[in-house]
Amino acid sequence: MSDLARSFAKTKLSSLPPPEPLTEESTDVYEDDSSSASSMSSTGTVIPTNNQRPAPVLHWSDYFAQEFYLERPASPTGSHAKFHVYLTPPTSPKANLLVLHHGAGSSALSFALMAKEVRKLMPDIGILAVEAREHGSVVWDADGHVDNDLSVDVLGQDLVDMVHLTQSKMAWVDLPTVVLIGHSLGGAVVTHVANKGLLGNKLLGYAVLDVVEGSAMEALKHMQSYLASRPKTFPSLPAAIEWHIRSRTLRNPQSARASVPSLLLQTPDGKWAWRTELGSTEAYWENWFNGMSAKFLGGKGAKLLILAGTDRLDKELMIGQMQGKFQLQVFPAAGHFLQEDLPEKTAEVVVEFVKRNDRSTLILPPKISDLLAQGKKV
Repeated sequence: MSDLARSFAKTKLSSLPPPEPLTEESTDVYEDDSSSASSMSSTGTVIPTNNQRPAPVLHWSDYFAQEFYLERPASPTGSHAKFHVYLTPPTSPKANLLVLHHGAGSSALSFALMAKEVRKLMPDIGILAVEAREHGSVVWDADGHVDNDLSVDVLGQDLVDMVHLTQSKMAWVDLPTVVLIGHSLGGAVVTHVANKGLLGNKLLGYAVLDVVEGSAMEALKHMQSYLASRPKTFPSLPAAIEWHIRSRTLRNPQSARASVPSLLLQTPDGKWAWRTELGSTEAYWENWFNGMSAKFLGGKGAKLLILAGTDRLDKELMIGQMQGKFQLQVFPAAGHFLQEDLPEKTAEVVVEFVKRNDRSTLILPPKISDLLAQGKKV
């Protein structure tokens, strides 16, 4: 295995982890525009035979109740936005709202299976899965040009705006108590929102999935090499799904069927290309993760970190974990997209985290002053 492969195998913290290569007989499944896609040896990769084709793609409505394109009117600076979100509303005024933010190059449907499992365990809870600009949402500047500013503070404000626009769309008098959950880049975004207090006292807590500052910053050094090794196009959606499974980018075929189609757009010649050009976002990579550990530990609210391996913890988080500043859960059987690989386990941990920290469900004893006012002896 090359040094690049070892580095990615250790960290797996870039937005899309490096695939283990395909065997020679599998390379006819997709069109590979790079010369290095199969340059690394494969270890422990289960590659299906050519007759094990993925089942048809799955629709978003199997996992969410509603799909919205939320308009953010032009601001004083002229910015105008159309945000793409999926929503399953809470069924009671007291129920919490999970707000899910995907990683770079990914989409809201990377949470599809996990969201469904959460609702099985907590039928009342609401779930809002959002898509960032350049990932399904679009923002225009005052001149009508697409605004592709992907800095973490801008993405954080977009997230908050999507939450409030959803509140307006649903005519909620009060915003439900929010639990933020972010994967990879999304983890950096929700950490920023929590650290800056952008949701005020409506934030119950936040969870970060498989990203920490130290490992992420190290992995960014190799990101362009990884991106050059990926296929640039696929002949069909089933071929794209199969590549994700064969390369072990995703380890759950059902999740791949739900999420992969949303990552691609069809080109005029009928092929399928990546919706988000990750290579062009390089200017923002350090901005996303620099200082993330301190922000994670310093934000208000309950904190949860779910990782695919303990080697991902950096020194600052190790100290914080030993001091009990956050809850840590490790899924050694999962890859970087742990919410896709193990949706049931991820849902169980998230639901337990919400229940443990939701004080609205606690039944407190009466105050002594109230008992005295009622003429009772204490």
